[in-house]
Amino acid sequence: MSAVIEQPSLLRRLQPFFSGFDGLLMLAVLLLAAMGLLVMYSAGYDHGTRFVDHGRNMLLAAGVMFVVAQIPPQQLMRLALPIYAAGVIFLIGVELFGITRKGATRWLDLGVIVAQPSEVMKIAMPLMLAWWFQRREGQLRGLDFLVAGLLLALPVGLIMKQPDLGTALLVLAGGLYVMFFAGLSWKLILPVVTAGAAGVITLVFYGDSLCQPGVDWVVLHDYQKQRVCTLLDPTRDPLGKGFHILQGMIAIGSGGLGGKGFMNGTQTHLEFIPERTTDFIFAAVGEEFGFVGGLLLLACFSFLILRGLVIASEAPMLFSRLLAGAITLGFFTYAMVNMGMVSGILPVVGIPLPFISYGGTAMVSLGLGLGMLMSIARSRGLMQR
Repeated sequence: MSAVIEQPSLLRRLQPFFSGFDGLLMLAVLLLAAMGLLVMYSAGYDHGTRFVDHGRNMLLAAGVMFVVAQIPPQQLMRLALPIYAAGVIFLIGVELFGITRKGATRWLDLGVIVAQPSEVMKIAMPLMLAWWFQRREGQLRGLDFLVAGLLLALPVGLIMKQPDLGTALLVLAGGLYVMFFAGLSWKLILPVVTAGAAGVITLVFYGDSLCQPGVDWVVLHDYQKQRVCTLLDPTRDPLGKGFHILQGMIAIGSGGLGGKGFMNGTQTHLEFIPERTTDFIFAAVGEEFGFVGGLLLLACFSFLILRGLVIASEAPMLFSRLLAGAITLGFFTYAMVNMGMVSGILPVVGIPLPFISYGGTAMVSLGLGLGMLMSIARSRGLMQR
């Protein structure tokens, strides 16, 4: 009888922690998490403890999201500078004492865990710039955007030295999204977009000449140049550098409209797809669930992104709007780049697919971003009451 009496009391005690949670955002997260577990079970069931570890990482990310969602945006704003400073210090630590794997020095041994600090910067960077522009609200000048650019350039430069072009581009994108929402002039944006478009057109028409041995691309490492050249023509080296792209395209194409069926992907389970549980897991989605499965995954991501943008638009202060908008467009960038590279539309840059790809640090940073988004949604709901 006592247990029956105590249960409502326990529920009442827990209710404040869940009060204000955005139901539509939670629905989008649960749908993507369920798809992630389903795909990982198929792609990784014969890959040791990969499925169990993926589930554990999801639970850890959910715990991080729940804890961060309890922190009001005003408190998040106070944490911006310490988190950014810690992230930069850890990146310097990677440069000095980092662990090298597969030719890249990206990890830092912290004793208890081996962490990848660049993943944290995906969240720390928009957090820091949102804090900066909140401080300058009402008196923004060109110099303020210059300072923001320097704050952005420091971690991006350290990450590129590792080298990790994919993560550097994501951190750069997160910072640029904040600057764009803060009111960066189109006079500065259009020249960069024009230069990028000119570079793409040049590669398309003169790629054969530029990809010849001995031609040096000053701004990129040689392996990064090879990735771009492989994208233009993966058949240059079908058993070497072009193998990833070709096998991904074969797997997605062989899935057809409805796919080969759950756990029936031959390219996936005969191990033709490299990194089938991490960067190239979307190839397993395309092969086993076909065009319909890929479209469903895109719909879930679109739902998450649209809900995030609504939360950003309704946020009560500038810091919250900038942070929510940048985090949401970050999810869009991760999904677009990963699916694009697996489909042979973009170069292979080693970016995981949120919720679906295996990865501990990436999953925790995902939970951190979702927690901040939920915190902003909660603060809006509580203020309306």
